[in-house]
Amino acid sequence: MKKLLCLSFVLICAVGFAQNTEDEDKKNWGTLTGGFESIVQWYNDDTGLGKFAEDEHVRSNNYLKLDYNYGNWFAGIQVESYAPMPLLNYSPKLDDSGIAQYYAMYKTKKLEVTAGYFYEQFGSGLILRGWENRPLGINNSFRGGRVKYEPSNALSFTGMYARQRDGFEVSEGEIFGFNSEIDLTNVFKLETSSLSAGFSYVGRKEDIPEEFQNTGFDEMTNAFSARLDYSGNSFYSGIEFITKSKDAVVNTQRYIANFVEPGNGLLLNFGYSQKGLGIDVTLRRLENMSFFSEREASGNVFNENIMNYLPGLTKQHDYLLTNIYVYQAQPTISVPDPSLLKYGEIGGQIDVFYNFKKGTPLGGKYGTKIAVNAAYWAGLRGDFNFTDRKAEIDYFGFGTKYFSEYSLEVRKKWNRKWQSIFYYVNQYYNERYIVDKIGVVNSNIGVVETTYRINSRRSVRVELQHLWTPDDMKNWAGATLEFNVNPRLSFYLNDIYNYGNDDPDDQIHYYNVGGSYARGATRIGLNYGRQRGGLICVGGVCRFVPESTGLTVNITTAF
Repeated sequence: MKKLLCLSFVLICAVGFAQNTEDEDKKNWGTLTGGFESIVQWYNDDTGLGKFAEDEHVRSNNYLKLDYNYGNWFAGIQVESYAPMPLLNYSPKLDDSGIAQYYAMYKTKKLEVTAGYFYEQFGSGLILRGWENRPLGINNSFRGGRVKYEPSNALSFTGMYARQRDGFEVSEGEIFGFNSEIDLTNVFKLETSSLSAGFSYVGRKEDIPEEFQNTGFDEMTNAFSARLDYSGNSFYSGIEFITKSKDAVVNTQRYIANFVEPGNGLLLNFGYSQKGLGIDVTLRRLENMSFFSEREASGNVFNENIMNYLPGLTKQHDYLLTNIYVYQAQPTISVPDPSLLKYGEIGGQIDVFYNFKKGTPLGGKYGTKIAVNAAYWAGLRGDFNFTDRKAEIDYFGFGTKYFSEYSLEVRKKWNRKWQSIFYYVNQYYNERYIVDKIGVVNSNIGVVETTYRINSRRSVRVELQHLWTPDDMKNWAGATLEFNVNPRLSFYLNDIYNYGNDDPDDQIHYYNVGGSYARGATRIGLNYGRQRGGLICVGGVCRFVPESTGLTVNITTAF
């Protein structure tokens, strides 16, 4: 609690200084900006979920970010406090308070030099990405130095050396990176289209444990990426290939003796769009493409030390029941026994959007929008020799099916006040390969959502959902009621009920009630209810959360 009070004092001082800075603007002392976020949760015992077994019932995550700019100079810090403990299932390495990140930067039109912590991404992130996602407990920023140089509008270069953030410390592995972006549009004198290329290198250097010396891999692991992007008229496309040198295979944070493999990945995206129609296709193949700043971090459940960005490429759902069986990428080689051999993943998804025009039979008076998505993912087909620890993997071979999904969404506006969404999803979910459980889940999910605008400021939204499956936990039903009093104030109530569970004791309601109030750049949210255990995903990246019940207060502000 003392740490929370200290953090609050720092915030008050920061706000006060910011105000003073506004008063002194005429003296051109620079600009101070910042943001503050606090999430406090109180976990209580629950007759349905059982007694809360952890030591601390009250926990909080708090973030204060300050950025200062004077001319070409920039500097900033991020203070974080996880007192008295981090929220449930966040990394125990975060159990502290203090300055978590800092940086100083000099920036001109062509040159940018940064020292301290920074975020970076090369290409799509297949080879390197450092980013922050607080709901997932991810902050994979880099601490070191970075230089960006743009000699012309067609050329851009980045060089960096760093270690990766690991709680309030940094990882053991050293990271070397170089990236180039080249605009080829003028070279080929393209007038109605654009063409660009990119090349990247990332090296990770880490000491090898004594017992694994001279087993076929080096301290330095090298990865190279090449990509090409084209867009013209209504068509666009992009391709990226990455290769990674031989490295030890590490599963669930343990070296696999005498098992050394290289890695590679291929990403292809293309699409077409015109007024009222959009088509987007993404295909990807990943083979042994997990890349961590410390080898033994591979398989950690807190997403720590991840150097690259490998999201699950499926439709991002908004509804509670469509997010129970979510797919997460399977880039890792894993050979625990002959019945469970995984070498990576191969598959893709396609999205089609179409807008029926107003005045047509299906468009009606206000038009009708439909969205179709199909996704299919499988393991790479291959074979593994347990005697000599050698894997043979087909480059375009489809092995065991991991996941498939087909969905149809229809958005219809009935009149000026009333609009609806009809949503259907069919899923196949191989729990054995995705979440290391036994079984396959085949499910169908239906959702009806409708919103009624009472007046220009007030509205009511209702959702009804149902999940049908003969597998796993069987059928679910769900509903949401949301009342927007005005653009600043809203309340909601939702519940999902596993009424089909074979065990009557597990036929549980996961209910939540809450609301939020926003004014300017400040928002306060309040929620009480039950958290369903399982994977929580944001942007295709997931973390596991256990079941819990409690009160959550969320405060965010910016200045």
